Amino acid sequence: MIRFYCFQNRSGGTSLMAKAAIASHSYALHSLAIIHFNGSGGTRKDKDLKAGVALCARAAALGHIDAMRELGHCLQDGYGITKNVLEGRRLLLEANAREAAVALLASSAGHNCRFTTGCKLSAGCFHHQFLYQPSMLSKISGIQRDHQGPQQVRIRHVDDCIARHAIYSFIQTAGRSLLSDFGCNVPPPKFHTVHQFLVDWFALHLPTSGLRLCSHAKCGRVETRKHEFRRCSACGTVNYCSRACQALDWKLRHKYDCSPVADWEDRPDNADVLEDVDNEL
Repeated sequence: MIRFYCFQNRSGGTSLMAKAAIASHSYALHSLAIIHFNGSGGTRKDKDLKAGVALCARAAALGHIDAMRELGHCLQDGYGITKNVLEGRRLLLEANAREAAVALLASSAGHNCRFTTGCKLSAGCFHHQFLYQPSMLSKISGIQRDHQGPQQVRIRHVDDCIARHAIYSFIQTAGRSLLSDFGCNVPPPKFHTVHQFLVDWFALHLPTSGLRLCSHAKCGRVETRKHEFRRCSACGTVNYCSRACQALDWKLRHKYDCSPVADWEDRPDNADVLEDVDNEL
């Protein structure tokens, strides 16, 4: 990706990604899929939707969440593949469930509680974030038993700590966010090293005039020709390289900023649009 987008060595970058993809590298498969969907490095006629769908399918089979979400939208919209709304919804639900599982596992890292050792009711303990919810604490007046025996310990302000925790927020809204087209209400994934490099690179080396960066702040991909990325169909002020970036940016920022503009699509420079849907069903 660095060769392809930063050094504009299209053939060299594509070749390296293809080698990784042949070795079943899910991230490379999804990156190649985005290039095929957009026709990056070529003209609009070079878009290969069927190849993009096939690459997404391979990456999704390997558990790549963004590829799974991308493929789900393709199936729902009939984009590069026969329309199958039911299968598309299933894939979106599976992507959301995997996203939630990753967030839950990440929240449990960094402490020693494994349900068998005494963690002294630490507010950061994964076990207690689920076990000692405020409703349960109110029933027992803030008193619970220690893991290792009948000794009672008094909990102070644990309920307040839990209520502010992102995972507790997810539990409270799980039913709605799991069914969302834009993913669960969980903390965003960490910055991938490649995307960090792209963001830093284009902060120092501005793209050629007229070429736009993907509006998702943690992506870093840049257009290889004008109007390559599709815009939000409601406001026309943001553009995305993929559905995955649209979903992440919608959750983090754009749903608060999007202000519909009635006639922006009629402007001559607005050739491509990306449908922007409220993330509540």
